[in-house]
Amino acid sequence: TFKKITHKRPMLSLGNVYNCDDVEGFVARVLVETGHEDFCVELKIDGLAMSAWYQEGRFNVAVTRGDGATGEDVTHNVRTIKSLPLIIQEAREVEIRGEVYLPRKNFERINQLKTEAGEELFANPRNAAAGTIRQLDSSVASSRGLDAFWYYFPDAESFGLDSHYEALQWMKSMGFKINPLTRLCSGKDEVWQAIEEFADLRNNLPYEIDGIVLKADRFTDQKIMGYTAKTPKWATAYKFPAEEALTTVLDIEVQVGRTGALTPVARLAPVFVGGVTVTNATLHNQDEIDRKDVRVGDTVVVRRAGDVIPEVARVVLEKRPQPEPPRFDLHRRHPVCPVCGSKVAKQDEESAWRCSGGLFCPAQRKQALWHFASRRAMDIEGLGDKLVEQLVDQQLVHTPADLYRLKLADLANLERMGDKSANNLLAAIEQSKKTTLARFIYALGIRNVGETTAKDMARHFGTLDEFMAADAERLQQVRDVGPVVAQSIVAFFSEPHNREVIAQLRASGMHWTEHSGEVIQVRPLSGQTFVLTGTLSELSREDAKALLEAFGARVSGSVSKKTSYVVAGAEAGSKLDKARELGVTVLDEQQFLQLLKEYETN
Repeated sequence: TFKKITHKRPMLSLGNVYNCDDVEGFVARVLVETGHEDFCVELKIDGLAMSAWYQEGRFNVAVTRGDGATGEDVTHNVRTIKSLPLIIQEAREVEIRGEVYLPRKNFERINQLKTEAGEELFANPRNAAAGTIRQLDSSVASSRGLDAFWYYFPDAESFGLDSHYEALQWMKSMGFKINPLTRLCSGKDEVWQAIEEFADLRNNLPYEIDGIVLKADRFTDQKIMGYTAKTPKWATAYKFPAEEALTTVLDIEVQVGRTGALTPVARLAPVFVGGVTVTNATLHNQDEIDRKDVRVGDTVVVRRAGDVIPEVARVVLEKRPQPEPPRFDLHRRHPVCPVCGSKVAKQDEESAWRCSGGLFCPAQRKQALWHFASRRAMDIEGLGDKLVEQLVDQQLVHTPADLYRLKLADLANLERMGDKSANNLLAAIEQSKKTTLARFIYALGIRNVGETTAKDMARHFGTLDEFMAADAERLQQVRDVGPVVAQSIVAFFSEPHNREVIAQLRASGMHWTEHSGEVIQVRPLSGQTFVLTGTLSELSREDAKALLEAFGARVSGSVSKKTSYVVAGAEAGSKLDKARELGVTVLDEQQFLQLLKEYETN
């Protein structure tokens, strides 16, 4: 029910460092790139990130971080924060970012009231703050006593400020609550000293913190360092070591994830660690179990990795029961998928065993449907994540083939699905029956078969039947297809359930143009591999990719030694760094367009 608002500029996350060596490495990197080592060190408040906007000196709107690009309008609840100034002495438009949190004493009071009412308790103040900020009734937020610290002024330079610390002082002068535990430091020794001093205060603060943030202070230095796609390179967060506790492994069970990976999970005697009671902990995969030698009955040290995900850190061998419990062997325990009974397989370079019933397995159902309907696959407009959730949860769709059996009456009881929306969806599903072989192959969701490989397969084999009948040796005749991809395809088609769903899809009327197989054609960029990164001003990423493929090039999503060229647009990120590291030729947009023009001329 909350209005969605697109941020005028992304709300990025922070990278993490975990020890003194990591911190020294970060400081050294800033020094090498900028020539300076001046940092602002401040507490990382454990709450939820917020953007607050002021128009003509008045508080106007507050938006959650959301996915970084789009958040939710929670102005009515942020307005109840007593420390937030509703009027500031600045007529220009102002955006301020910070962290909304719940003080510890308020958290304890709320949980006491919940205990008396027999209600489920909040696990920690962060969860309580997140639940409070999304209340429809602002009186609830007001009664719980949210607070906020503000730590970032994105437009500070245009206001004549030169550094982050100056921006904090400006914000303070406007009436914003700035955390007093903020320090300017020079060099790695001062930075680490501040971290140690702040960390010692952690348990005595009236609010929770989950780390300490380091920021290059000068705005000129921040510009030099720039950003990756997700994080600023000029800032990082030192994360506290995870809290640990002892408990006993009661059993080891296996869960099947959305991608088909079989994940062993330790069932534990309940233990309180990191603010929550833990009863399960991931063991990741068989290699991890073998490395740590975890067995049923063991006493283990459990920690919450990143203060979020419980994991088994190590076994206390001196407490192991005698005689020793047997080792856990995932494949021997589960030679077939525990959910659907399909075969499980593991590729040589991977640690995970995976279910091969991708189109059929209930554990993978939602993932398979999301992928099948996506824009680059069957492109079923209107069939988004939320609708897939409903269709699966209400048992209306079990495999992609069931989409083509849906009737108007089936959709009548779904949320936000009126007659017009339902008819539009059915029309989009019907329209998707006319597709291409490449799109259909990609839509199947075969592991390691991306969009480019799907196009190569369609071009090489010409028909679906030829593709499905190919053995590993024949599959490897397709360009850039090695043993791993070939093994994934053979495993997929060896599962009868998958073939059955494909037969049902074809019977529903799905069709495409087929041909007799690849006709070898030498094109100007045949054998060349390109990687696109950043934003191009004169072409969309899709158009650039289409042009390259028309000239015979392969477009990859990752940079390797085999990459021929990296095309770098504006705000290029880690792929550009990787290209420089490997010595791959980098083209800017104009060089790229000139290259295409030369081949068009020839």
